Amino acid sequence: MIAVLSADLLSSTSYSSKLLERVINVLNKEFRKLEKLTEPTSEFRIYRGDSFQGIVYEPEKALLFALRIKTAINRLHLNDLESNRAFKREADLRMAIGIGTYDFKRDSILESNGQAFQFSGRSLDEIKKDNRKLKLKTPQEDVNNEFDASFFLFDTLSDKWSTASAEVIYYLLQGFKETEIATELGISQSAVNQRKKAAGWDAIEALLLRYKTVMNQHFANGK
Repeated sequence: MIAVLSADLLSSTSYSSKLLERVINVLNKEFRKLEKLTEPTSEFRIYRGDSFQGIVYEPEKALLFALRIKTAINRLHLNDLESNRAFKREADLRMAIGIGTYDFKRDSILESNGQAFQFSGRSLDEIKKDNRKLKLKTPQEDVNNEFDASFFLFDTLSDKWSTASAEVIYYLLQGFKETEIATELGISQSAVNQRKKAAGWDAIEALLLRYKTVMNQHFANGK
């Protein structure tokens, strides 16, 4: 079993060339970080300039990877001289996680195929129609139903983030402590804590734990 992430940028045709270039650079940088966190090494590829697909060889890590990518993009803004202020998000994406079998692999993951690829691609098409931003599809319908509701709630929560909220979540997803985030961003620990609460970190952390538990029960390597 593998997980496949399929995604595209929301309203990318409205991005300035500067913003789009920054988004692509951030995506590639984040991909390089994430690829090292699984065994075998995960793979991500950008295509069409505003979409990407990735293979995550440890399905229980797929949601964490998806949220790291999302927050890496959500925290971006072009007000470089006021980096610690909260701004309206300028970039976002929709993502679908497909978990299933892997029938064959080509040199490019974009030419590979299998159940996980089909689940991910079809789910991305579905959420475009349903105005959703995150969806999971697996061979287990009870799992799909559980996370359909959970991810809908997450969409509602994350739609309220500012760039500052997303930035704090981005570092929390990497295991940073509040004091470390404060040092990284040049703000007080209390400011970090306020942004953490405003972004709904406790609920996000609970969702990540539940996802990991369910994936390990049903789709861990070897099952």
